[in-house]
Amino acid sequence: MTDDARVSAYAGALFEIAQAEGSLETVESELFTMARTLESSDELRANLTDARVPAVGRQAVVEKLLGDRAHPTTTALISFIVGSGRARDIPAIVDKLVERSTSERGQEVAEVRSAMPLDDSQRERLAEALGKATGKKVSVKVIVDPSVLGGLVARVGDTVIDGSVRHRLTQLKAAL
Repeated sequence: MTDDARVSAYAGALFEIAQAEGSLETVESELFTMARTLESSDELRANLTDARVPAVGRQAVVEKLLGDRAHPTTTALISFIVGSGRARDIPAIVDKLVERSTSERGQEVAEVRSAMPLDDSQRERLAEALGKATGKKVSVKVIVDPSVLGGLVARVGDTVIDGSVRHRLTQLKAAL
């Protein structure tokens, strides 16, 4: 089985489990956050992928990290992937799951980087604004990224909208 086929199979299984549990949107959102966290943390990635640590030990890291902060299904799914030795594939698996989930809802993913977390009201307004700007129905996935400094950077498909303070400072620097 190719890596892409394996990633797709895992994503499909996770999708089916989350949907059967009736917690697809919550689990999808939490898995997305976990995947982005894993991508940005070398230490976490090393802890979850170290083959010298028994699977039970790596799964204990997941339990400690997510514990009561995540839906039980999310914790179980991440623990399953880590226990199977596929922690490196979590971002790809989750991206496929999110792609399938949003596609079934007739939406496209809007990956938004913000210096601070957004509340539900802000997410709704942002989804509406991005939908108008792109002509697509979007599902907003927020990544908290302090390097943005302020404002937002949104990516919907191939379209990038950079309204970050960092981008404006770079423009100002180039103009001077």
